[in-house]
Amino acid sequence: MDVTDSEHIVALCGSQREGSYTRQALERTLSAAASSGATTDLVDLAALDLPVFDPDRPDAGDATELRRRVREADAIVLGTPMYHGSYSSVLKTALDYCGFDEFEGTVVGLLVVSGGGFPTPALEHLRSVSRALDAWVLPRQVAIPTAHDAFEDGCLTDEALAERVDALGADLVAYAGVESYPETTTACAVPTAD
Repeated sequence: MDVTDSEHIVALCGSQREGSYTRQALERTLSAAASSGATTDLVDLAALDLPVFDPDRPDAGDATELRRRVREADAIVLGTPMYHGSYSSVLKTALDYCGFDEFEGTVVGLLVVSGGGFPTPALEHLRSVSRALDAWVLPRQVAIPTAHDAFEDGCLTDEALAERVDALGADLVAYAGVESYPETTTACAVPTAD
């Protein structure tokens, strides 16, 4: 799929750790998106002031800036480490400050990093939250288990994972701005009994 206008891809980094594997993987995802012609923005949630969400204070801290940056996206990638079988509290807080205005009809990609086994539960939780916000969640998702073995000096050393991360970046650009399911061009005829 060719990009006619430059798509804008935003990544939300749900890790606060210095030298985060999540951040490194998101940087690679955004690099692949940029190679496909997109502009990119890595929203480092550790750098924003986002107190625990209080519905009586929806504009607390940097919430307005966060929502503005997310609304500017043609596609979003949510990245997080897996904590206790789910995604990080800082990403949960950021998503609580956002809503349909930021996510409805927007393509979302998912990337989860784990220090242990395959982070399926965190991916499922993020998929459910994204769908509840009426986002279009890409079928391709990235899971990076045993992250300490997958990275060296800030780079993914597992070639298959690196290719998957790059493909996620390209998919975000290719499907950015989708507004509905594609039209079907053929229908299967149902045989009738005579």
